[in-house]
Amino acid sequence: MGFELRNDSKAFKMAFDENDINNQGFKEDTFKIDIPFGQLRAKQWLFDGIRILYSETDLDKPAELDWKGDTEQITMHFNLQGRTSIKQDGMGNSFELNGNQHNLFYGTKAEGKMKFDELHMKSFMIQFEKDSFLAISKDGNESLKQFADKIVSGTPVAFSNANLNIDLPLQTCIYSILNCDYLGGLKRLFLLSKTIELLVLQAESFHNFQKSKSEYVKHDYDKERIVFARDYLVKNMESPPTLVELAKIAGINEYKLKRGFKEMFNQTAFSYLSDLRLELAKKDLLEGKKQATEIAFKLGYCSLQHFSNAFKKKYSISPSQVKY
Repeated sequence: MGFELRNDSKAFKMAFDENDINNQGFKEDTFKIDIPFGQLRAKQWLFDGIRILYSETDLDKPAELDWKGDTEQITMHFNLQGRTSIKQDGMGNSFELNGNQHNLFYGTKAEGKMKFDELHMKSFMIQFEKDSFLAISKDGNESLKQFADKIVSGTPVAFSNANLNIDLPLQTCIYSILNCDYLGGLKRLFLLSKTIELLVLQAESFHNFQKSKSEYVKHDYDKERIVFARDYLVKNMESPPTLVELAKIAGINEYKLKRGFKEMFNQTAFSYLSDLRLELAKKDLLEGKKQATEIAFKLGYCSLQHFSNAFKKKYSISPSQVKY
């Protein structure tokens, strides 16, 4: 069976064949599926015992999908929008990933529900065949090695007992995978390098979580409001609101937004915005399709000089020195 999605009330059933993950070479697919209550669009890449899957689902109304898997694999799960519950055979706790949360799981048989509280859901996953993951993770930190030991013993396990927040480095890495312009062998190498980078970032995220203690974000409502504030800031980066305005828009007090944002994303709201602007600017410059002046004003910089100074401070080179 591999992986199956179903909705009993609509007699809908869909299965993904996992056999391709072990095939040699590089395979890339894009597909769109009409379902009784909406539409699912997905991209997947398969290579070297690794499967990358990105999916977007649009629904006509809030709904739940049951899912089930019976393949031994390791899954890096990034819930970009919507909610997903995971119940793994042999694992005591069930996990519910909210929007902007991630975790890493190992299991041989699992099931759960995809809960669509909103009408739109985005999910990004990287799944590993067992030997591929063990080969990649063998030189990781202590937490990753302990996770690998559980895999070797065949014990279903989650990397973290609590789901972690997707910060800017993780988000940027996912974005670069989804927008990769390389072809053939170069694309395979690029995706492999980014897969390893994501695993490193995820392991570091868990390490930082273990050292920290949540002081300002203690409830799901606060997390949702701060993620909403982040998303609003990103959508309005050309003319961002002040922190006071952003707090009112998000429906959370300014103090909790300020402290909670840093707790969730490891930087202040406007440091996050600044880093995101510069990452997008670097991508545009590397593509060579836009001039620095156009990029600067598109991203909300008040002048080309201001943009150039910020870019040079972060990357130690000026925008004009970026080669494509």
